[in-house]
Amino acid sequence: MAVPHRQLSVAVIVLLVLLSGCNARIHKLSLKNETRFTIDLNNFGFFANGTLNVTLSSLWLSDLVNYSLYPVGFSLSRSRVNGVLSYTAEETEACPLTATKTTNDEPLILFLIDSKHLGVNVSAMGIQDNFLLAKAKSDESKEKKKVAKREAGDSKPGDSNAKQGDNKGIPEPPANEKSNTVEDAKKVEETTFLLNSSVKPILALDKTNGFYNFSFRLVVGPKDQGLYSLKFHYCKNRVAGVKLPYGLTVDVVERNPGSFLSAAEIPLSRLYICMAGVFFTAAMVWVYTLMKHRYSVFKIHWLMAALAFTKSTSLVFHSINYHFINIEGHPIEGWAVMYYITHLLKGALLFITLALIGTGWAFVKYILSDKEKKIFMIVIPLQVLANVAFIIIESTEEGSSEYYLWKEILFLVDLICCGAILFPVVWSIRHLQEASSTDGKAAMNLEKLKLFRHYYVMIVCYIYFTRIIAILLKITMPFQWQWCYEFLVEVSTLIFFVLTGYKFRPASNNPYLQLPLDEEDVEMDEVVTESGALEGISKVKKTSNGRERQKEPAL
Repeated sequence: MAVPHRQLSVAVIVLLVLLSGCNARIHKLSLKNETRFTIDLNNFGFFANGTLNVTLSSLWLSDLVNYSLYPVGFSLSRSRVNGVLSYTAEETEACPLTATKTTNDEPLILFLIDSKHLGVNVSAMGIQDNFLLAKAKSDESKEKKKVAKREAGDSKPGDSNAKQGDNKGIPEPPANEKSNTVEDAKKVEETTFLLNSSVKPILALDKTNGFYNFSFRLVVGPKDQGLYSLKFHYCKNRVAGVKLPYGLTVDVVERNPGSFLSAAEIPLSRLYICMAGVFFTAAMVWVYTLMKHRYSVFKIHWLMAALAFTKSTSLVFHSINYHFINIEGHPIEGWAVMYYITHLLKGALLFITLALIGTGWAFVKYILSDKEKKIFMIVIPLQVLANVAFIIIESTEEGSSEYYLWKEILFLVDLICCGAILFPVVWSIRHLQEASSTDGKAAMNLEKLKLFRHYYVMIVCYIYFTRIIAILLKITMPFQWQWCYEFLVEVSTLIFFVLTGYKFRPASNNPYLQLPLDEEDVEMDEVVTESGALEGISKVKKTSNGRERQKEPAL
């Protein structure tokens, strides 16, 4: 059974259209007529000296709101585990921008936009070891101090904040960042703020044609490395319940030293290429086994081999995709398309193969019943939808409203597919139980019943581990070790493939599926299914002179 060509074509066209706007770790989000009170811009794991560059190129706000009473701005917080932020545990009605302290001294930085006085008030809480580089709000007294310092021969006109103290500990920007004349001019205007000081910086906020804009760069200190969450807040909607529209365009660039990947993603390129080699080796061993026992090989065995090779190829392209994101900050479209195509094929082959094995096709019977065909008519389109949802999630910015919708669709569809493939296994177990009560069939059918019960337990354990346990382990791991989640998923998939291949290996080498040889053994009659396609199958027994005699088929 093959995936319908029309559904595959639609999925491929969708991914090609979506990839044209994919920017990966260099993010650009544009929203119009937005009414959400909180927008999750991104989550990223920073090592020491990692940098976060945020440029709010345009922000439109309604003039009807007093933003001194209902703040608007950004929050940057560090989370102890993935998705669990330290300061949002009691976030119910209060605006996050009005927070005055954090629990456990976790670092929290708030950027409150003051549209009336054209400034951005920065408030740092918790234990801070970070540095903020931004254009400070112009002030006449500060300008006089700058002129005086320049006349006195100060060699660093950009470091003009006299209240910052000794700046020897301020790290320089990463050496691998390219610079040009425009960027050098911006650096001259930047002021370095020590966020652990008592001074609350005020950044410059520009207004052009009714749109506000400002930018800042954060350098993560050695003591504050971790998983950070950047959010935009529009508290008028949260407090008063009145949804007034706004619009914004924001660019976010996150970097670790020498890499555009988050701390938990840096090892993934090497992990995927290694696992691709392991799956390829397993596939070659499986093909060797099939060639060795070619006379007892079914078509389902070759489908299992195709699944293993497709899985290996998908991991290769996945590794290449992460490699280019690591060095350039965005994927190369050609490699990304190849990855998504192989990922789509792998997902479809996986569920088709598992469902065919679960029905006992080729092992117990050679035709599918009507209700088993309906399972495939449900699972295949759902798998196409799941892969389309996965592609949209990968190519859509986290702050867009469509991101969470498709994430929920992917989770729901994946669970439905996982539940659907269990039905054929349950039906096969029921048929084998009924057949085992028939005279002359008990021994063989009990062996097959034992096999399919094991297979059912294997599928349940695989689904439970990859969908629940591995995720729970991920959110409890330190931020730099969260790549172990992907490692556990790939290893559990490999173990599941190997066990399935071992259980359903070619019949001549499989005690569960081999055929009886003489009259004293169990009869050859297969399990009668609802399709009735195997009625009238006869058995053969040997006579004393070695000749074969065919027994008349039972009516």
